[in-house]
Amino acid sequence: MKSTKFLSLLFVVALVITSCKDDKKEATTETTETVENTVKYIVKPEATTVKWTAYKTTEKVPVGGEFATLNFDEKEGATVEEALHNLEFSIPVSSLFTKDDSRDAKLKASFFGSMLDTEFLKGKIKFAENKHSAKITMNGVTADLPLEVTIMDERRVSMKGTMNLKDWNALGALEALNKVCFDLHKGADGVSKTWEDVAIEVNTYLREK
Repeated sequence: MKSTKFLSLLFVVALVITSCKDDKKEATTETTETVENTVKYIVKPEATTVKWTAYKTTEKVPVGGEFATLNFDEKEGATVEEALHNLEFSIPVSSLFTKDDSRDAKLKASFFGSMLDTEFLKGKIKFAENKHSAKITMNGVTADLPLEVTIMDERRVSMKGTMNLKDWNALGALEALNKVCFDLHKGADGVSKTWEDVAIEVNTYLREK
């Protein structure tokens, strides 16, 4: 009789231990799945483009270009805003491209060449109080660029902003560029002008994990 009671006790203890282990394993699995499910969007550099538009002549004729290279580590987040927030990037000035070799050379040598720290433009995207901005470092100056963000199909993102070059102490560089492009920047009125504002457009496609 005692042997039977002892065996019964062992069975109950084994059942309790097994049940506890299964519960613990299940809880761990659920926790892991919860962590994985919080990461939904991934920003990748190969899916991101940076275009800009500068202006010349008093008629404000647009001149477009882009930076062919944008460097940043892949960034993840549960939402689009979270994936973009605190994304740090750098752009090699050498990757500037306008489909005009002569213009490219003048921009690199006279405009960016007149600045400090001319190898890279650097920055960080911020999202706070439901507003996006980019903290950009250029010419040794760091300033905020407010961004208008449009999200399409949940994953296609367009970010637009307008840089005023005086905020980065770059009017001297603008003057140097206007000198080498003096005749090219003349309009019908004969006035040569290069504008201080530059429109920036960043487009990216966030992959879904």
